[in-house]
Amino acid sequence: MLEHRGVDGDDHLIVQGRGISKGMAEGDIVVIESPFSFLGGVDQSSGLLQGSDSIGIAGRVFAFTVGKGSTVGSYTMLEMKRRGTLPVAILNTIAEPIVTTGAVLCRIPLVDSIDVSVLRNGDRVIVDGTRGVVEIKGVELKDVVTCILTNGDKFLILKRSEKVGTYKGKWAGVSGFVEAGEEPMQTAIKEMSEEANVIDARLLKKANAILIRSGDIVWKIHPFLFAIDDVRVETNWEHTEHRWILAENLREFDTVPGLDKVIRALLPA
Repeated sequence: MLEHRGVDGDDHLIVQGRGISKGMAEGDIVVIESPFSFLGGVDQSSGLLQGSDSIGIAGRVFAFTVGKGSTVGSYTMLEMKRRGTLPVAILNTIAEPIVTTGAVLCRIPLVDSIDVSVLRNGDRVIVDGTRGVVEIKGVELKDVVTCILTNGDKFLILKRSEKVGTYKGKWAGVSGFVEAGEEPMQTAIKEMSEEANVIDARLLKKANAILIRSGDIVWKIHPFLFAIDDVRVETNWEHTEHRWILAENLREFDTVPGLDKVIRALLPA
């Protein structure tokens, strides 16, 4: 679960994960979007990641997808604590026994069920291992819908105009912000009518929300797949042109972040 909160005029993103090892910690984050082993993956004496002379995890919040390797990794963490080179907290997508044991023995917070793709090196975060909550400072959450309209084996993409607020000149599906009090489906129907003058689309599929990090914004995209019978659409001021394309041709276009993930979630492989 994600939540946006304003604190003293600043944006904070609240991520609800699962608390594995209790405690509170705050620090700048180091992110690896892959499995990691404390045994061999880090220099115990310096806290520098293997193969790096500048990226260290000592005193930082360390995020990676899942732990791997020998059970000796737990004792490696204990040795790093003795030397003062251990992270202050750990974030995982999936917590496994080796890192979990090490975190509990070292008494540092561990939270899992975290999508590490929404984190960036240098983010300032607060980790509550007791409640399973991670607070990312200076990051804003925005809810949007993306509607993919299909006709036969092709789907519609639209080029965003210079008059829109974000991603000018890039190609997208029919999209828009989910306003307060709206359900994503309501937004989808409204945006199809406003952006493409489509009022008779048939819902084929709704996929799980997709999270995309871009700068200091996390976009929570609600993907919808609709079928329409007429390829003649009428775009408004938000777009300058449109195309009906095959999925295999999407890479030829300069698209908004995450459109490829939306397509993969909605269309057959």
